[in-house]
Amino acid sequence: MDISEVLDRLESSKDGLSRDNASERLKRFGPNELPKAKGRSAIMRFLVQFNNVLIYLLLAAAVITGLLAEWLDMGVILAVVLVNALIGFIQEGKAEKSLDSIRDMLAPTAVVLRDGKKQEVPASELVPGDVILLQAGDKLPADIRLIKARDLQIEEAALTGESVPVEKSTEPVEKDSSLGDRSGMGFSSTMVTYGQGRGVVVGTGKDTEIGRISEMLSDVETLTTPLLKQLGRFGNVLSVAIIGMAAVTFAFGYFFQEFSPGEMFMAAVGLAVAAIPEGLPAIVTITLAIGVQRMARRNAIIRRLPAVETLGSVTVICTDKTGTLTRNEMTVQTLRTAGRTVTVSGVGYAPKGKFHQDDTEFDPHQDDQDVLELLRCGLLCNEAEVSEDKGNWKAQGAPTEAALVTAALKAGLEQKKENERYSRVDSIPFSSENKFMATLHNDSDGGGLIILKGAPEKVLEACSDQRAGQDQSEIDLSFWDKEEERIASKGQRLLALAVRRIEKVKDQLAMDDVQDGFTMLGLFGIIDPPREEAVEAAEKLIGECEPMKECDSAGINVKMITGDHVITARAIGLKLGIGDGETALSGKDLDAMDDDQLRERAAKVDVFARVTPEHKLRIVKALQAKNKIVAMTGDGVNDAPALKRADVGVAMGRNGTEAAKDASDMVLADDNFASIANAVEEGRTVYDNIKKAILFILPTNGGQALVVIAAIFLGLGAADAVNGFSLPISPPQILWINMVTAVSLALALAFEPAEPNVMRRAPRQSDEPLVSRFLLWRITFVSVILTVGSLGHYLYMLDNGATQGLAATVAINTLVFGQVCYLFNSRFIQESSLSRNAFLGSSAVLWSILVLAVLQLAFTYAPPMQFLFRTEGLDVVSWLRIFIFGVILFLLVEGEKYLWRRTKTLH
Repeated sequence: MDISEVLDRLESSKDGLSRDNASERLKRFGPNELPKAKGRSAIMRFLVQFNNVLIYLLLAAAVITGLLAEWLDMGVILAVVLVNALIGFIQEGKAEKSLDSIRDMLAPTAVVLRDGKKQEVPASELVPGDVILLQAGDKLPADIRLIKARDLQIEEAALTGESVPVEKSTEPVEKDSSLGDRSGMGFSSTMVTYGQGRGVVVGTGKDTEIGRISEMLSDVETLTTPLLKQLGRFGNVLSVAIIGMAAVTFAFGYFFQEFSPGEMFMAAVGLAVAAIPEGLPAIVTITLAIGVQRMARRNAIIRRLPAVETLGSVTVICTDKTGTLTRNEMTVQTLRTAGRTVTVSGVGYAPKGKFHQDDTEFDPHQDDQDVLELLRCGLLCNEAEVSEDKGNWKAQGAPTEAALVTAALKAGLEQKKENERYSRVDSIPFSSENKFMATLHNDSDGGGLIILKGAPEKVLEACSDQRAGQDQSEIDLSFWDKEEERIASKGQRLLALAVRRIEKVKDQLAMDDVQDGFTMLGLFGIIDPPREEAVEAAEKLIGECEPMKECDSAGINVKMITGDHVITARAIGLKLGIGDGETALSGKDLDAMDDDQLRERAAKVDVFARVTPEHKLRIVKALQAKNKIVAMTGDGVNDAPALKRADVGVAMGRNGTEAAKDASDMVLADDNFASIANAVEEGRTVYDNIKKAILFILPTNGGQALVVIAAIFLGLGAADAVNGFSLPISPPQILWINMVTAVSLALALAFEPAEPNVMRRAPRQSDEPLVSRFLLWRITFVSVILTVGSLGHYLYMLDNGATQGLAATVAINTLVFGQVCYLFNSRFIQESSLSRNAFLGSSAVLWSILVLAVLQLAFTYAPPMQFLFRTEGLDVVSWLRIFIFGVILFLLVEGEKYLWRRTKTLH
């Protein structure tokens, strides 16, 4: 709308509202604050943490151990449940701070016109129709339509993703312009970086752009992780199986073996205790926690524990461009004079890089020196500086001007010396109206030098000739038009530079002095280039898959979603290997699609540009609707809804807003895309280790359960005069194995390093069961071996006159030593443990076995333990038979692995 139409619609004027009118509107529209979302009470958030099948299983185990009067074991199980609930409660409380952090971004005060006079009021009292005044350094307190703008530039990166401050004007724009193209608007929470302005408030509180984001964030559903889904399904199946086995065993013992109901009840309790993997939730939590520590060492800070594993199943990474794939540091990459094109290497503000012409290294100091003159003038006509602080190079001033300084420093020029040699006399500052900057300098020959820098079309208007080497010729406008188009097609922003020499230096520089008579020196092509490590990380994640060739990559689809311009996005994407450099969808394209169309297009297109927060959220949802596991990176307020919705939200630690961090699951300490690739590797390793732990623990439970079942079916649970009704392994002994020996050994698997092929696999399917057919076979196979060994040894001891207590002690130690040997098998699920140095390759495994040996010897020989668990000391011959069984089990599993690999190869 035109300014007059806006003011009429708001019933306001350029002098603002009256005090009474403002008070009346404040009552009508409410304060300029973001509404606080209603959250669950602390008690409800705590109770919800128990709504999990595995937790139900643990509570059932606690009840069973309580019925057995094993109070210590019951206390341990309940402690595990309570700790898990507290962790979830605390993490959920932190996540709810994301809305608060957005509310805190609003400016505290504003300068407004009331009754035609300037006054400062609390930002919360602003109303639609208020006229506010802006100057450099101000944070906008509301959404405004600009009615005056003098060289006004506003930093909108947190809201739009635009990498440089946006020039503002008062002219109307197209009705369907994207957020980043609304040059006549200023948005709440953005920052004025240059110039002055005046605007009328058109939106306050929830009616601002940031208010809409806050509302979106409160409505976004947080999805559960693949691991939690799998554990839920696994817990359901396991609980049904345990109840079914206990019922069948009870019925068979009562009806066919004629045991009493009381005896069968104790047998069913023993079976349930044997089959429930009490230590599994603790092992999963500890494995995830170790993954968190590993990731932290690689600059990835995890805020929500299950996100560790989710990273390993990610199939799509949607990444912001500015600051993530790029350094958010503008860099000169192309120098174009009338005689040559020179490319400049190096990234960021560090003056490290080389110059090349036609793939040959180029020296700017060569005889014709046209490139050196271009760099020198870019250094002189400049307000920025770059400096080093503890090894980091930083810019003071506009990013594009800092890029020119860095390019000159790469050529060996020194800013201080050049400014002394060509001292500045006067200048015309850059303005959005003029689109150029001009400076007047003393020349070393006693004359003067005027340097003109700005938009190519403005600079070329003032040029009559051009320089190529030492030669000057008439300006060729068509040549420069073609070069502009060529460089701009690479996504580079253009600055032109021209000079005019005067015989005598003037005291002042007037607009008439910059109208004509200039010599065109050349063009600067400036871009925020990809991080080199981001390029490597993208290659690592994406890779290439050719027919008849193993996929040598992690197989993850990387998509770039940015608020920047389409041309820039395509160019950066091409350098990173994201997209084809030609195909990209803009915000306007997305607006024209319904959800079904977007699902199909989002899966095929890898570059999205000029997008809004709603667009980002829609893209994430569209990919999830195609059964993709999505990681989303971002640093701005505009990214927060998509970060919260994504399966893994990844925020930037250095330059990210608090809103983005609080909505995320992971924060990158170094703002580097390469750290995401490292985190994916760690996530896959964590999942591998959880699978190894499950593969190790469940055969223990299976073996114990089968011993109980076999004892009932074979009628071995006979009563004796000393112990009453007894099974080969009693419930307290089963709990000892489950909670002490199995957990202490399984913990070692949490420290396993990444397997060599971890980043050469395709991502696993989100609906892949936690226990596959192969793992189910392995669990059954090992369970049967453990059952045969322990039950067989038990029966052997009874046949040779041993007491029930001695026979049970032998059975337990046979089972435990079988676990020790199987631990070495479990370090590699399919690979041979013999060829992978499984015996000495992990100090954690060796320490866990040492700890277990001490515990098991105490269990067998210590009088208090013998009293508690009814065990007896063993002789050397019994230990020898136990050792032989463990070796046999290890070799049988290695043989099974060999046959599996061979069968897989043949198929």
